[in-house]
Amino acid sequence: MSLRSALLVAGFALAALNLRPAIAGVSPLLSEIMNDVGLSPAGGGAITTVMVVCLGIFGPLTPLLARRVGLDRTLLAGLLVIAAGVALRGLDGAPMLYVGSALAATAISVMNVSMPGIVKQHFPTRVNLLTGVYVSAVVAGAAASSALVIPVEHATGYGWRGVSALLAVPALLAALLWLPQALRKQAGGQNGPRPFGAVLRSRVTWYVTALMGLQSLTFYVMLAWLPTIFREAGLPADQAGYLLSLTNLVQVGTSLAVPVLAGRRASQVPYVVGAGVLTVFGYLGMLLAPATVPWLWMIVLGVGQGASFALALLIIALRPSDPATVTALSAVAQSVGYVIAALGPLVFGFLRQASGGWTVPLVTGLGVLAAQLVAGWFAGRPATLGKPDP
Repeated sequence: MSLRSALLVAGFALAALNLRPAIAGVSPLLSEIMNDVGLSPAGGGAITTVMVVCLGIFGPLTPLLARRVGLDRTLLAGLLVIAAGVALRGLDGAPMLYVGSALAATAISVMNVSMPGIVKQHFPTRVNLLTGVYVSAVVAGAAASSALVIPVEHATGYGWRGVSALLAVPALLAALLWLPQALRKQAGGQNGPRPFGAVLRSRVTWYVTALMGLQSLTFYVMLAWLPTIFREAGLPADQAGYLLSLTNLVQVGTSLAVPVLAGRRASQVPYVVGAGVLTVFGYLGMLLAPATVPWLWMIVLGVGQGASFALALLIIALRPSDPATVTALSAVAQSVGYVIAALGPLVFGFLRQASGGWTVPLVTGLGVLAAQLVAGWFAGRPATLGKPDP
């Protein structure tokens, strides 16, 4: 591998690592942030809500930016804006907290949509491998940030504001590695998307969008409520936290391996269905016997959810025939998908409050997973966006 190729892959992987820490790093610090800034529980929860909403609504900006400046410079701009956002939210006052969080999430939204197109543009013969690298880096970034922010805070003594500002460092490092690529001559308008109308008219788009949204919903539900489910089942708080870390850790390896295997086949249906079935088993374990071998349920759930996320992004990169259409499909699927996902934790919390237990929410989750299996069946079939469905 040449030096240029090595820098390209390193910059791409490090950029992917920056796609979740600004969001995942909030939760461990939330109590401290609320006390320091003077926020109510609703105000504290609104930080993450604002960020997830931004993930959904700003994705469509990406094809416009890609058409004007190219995908590589769009990614570079995203990294720089993430760094600015996490630094800004450490300043005094609640407005800066929310504005900085929204700014970082907007950049993440643009980068989320850009990444499948960059895979298609720079690694057209290795879409499966580089999708695995990208997705596993995203998952690893989320797991590492949620696990490390408190130890880093204690080690440095900086407080939550300083730790938040430190998240700008990996974003700036990734920008430095990606800078040579961004300075190369860009395709400009030739790299822009096909008209959104053609993408929106394809049934493939809506199969993929449904898969992306439904698997994201089940993921964010577990991210928000899994420790609470285990605690209410009688497990101690620290063990509930370890179980969440376990399922996230399992997703790292799964996210790397599954796209490599699934990308070798014309049809991804067996993998998508298998991932959905494993997620169902994870939900069933928590529904029927949450305190019995909970580590097993978390491993099964982690494999299922990690594979589902990776496969959704792999299919986004595989179905269109060119990078511009990948970016357009990614914008639709991820924007709609994250709006759907944002509803999940809220609806599950309401169902928990209304029913007084977790049976109704988890049975509802199984219904969502049934819909995910149907969407995955259609999304995983061989097809090319813009051509008639098989």
